[in-house]
Amino acid sequence: MRVQSAATTITYAVTVAGGAFAPGHLGELTQYLPFELVDEVLAQTKTVQRRLRLLPSRAGVYFVLALGMFPRLGYARVWAKLTAGLAGLELACPSEKALRDLMGM
Repeated sequence: MRVQSAATTITYAVTVAGGAFAPGHLGELTQYLPFELVDEVLAQTKTVQRRLRLLPSRAGVYFVLALGMFPRLGYARVWAKLTAGLAGLELACPSEKALRDLMGM
């Protein structure tokens, strides 16, 4: 029996967020985990921030993922790695406590 395979290309429009936490800004993670998916999960779990904050819920999700990638580093160093590509943009410089609180979302 002969097995046939086919390749399928799926194309879709992506809405790009502005500001310091726009897609691509938080390192490689945003290229593999689109912000739309993160936002949808936050909305479904009702964990989106209720007011405008310096560290939005979306940043918290990517921060938690980065913690898993760098388990031997402290919160501040993981944040520094996560935001290394944001030089020149206005960005919060959170304390260790703020980063702990961010994980509580």
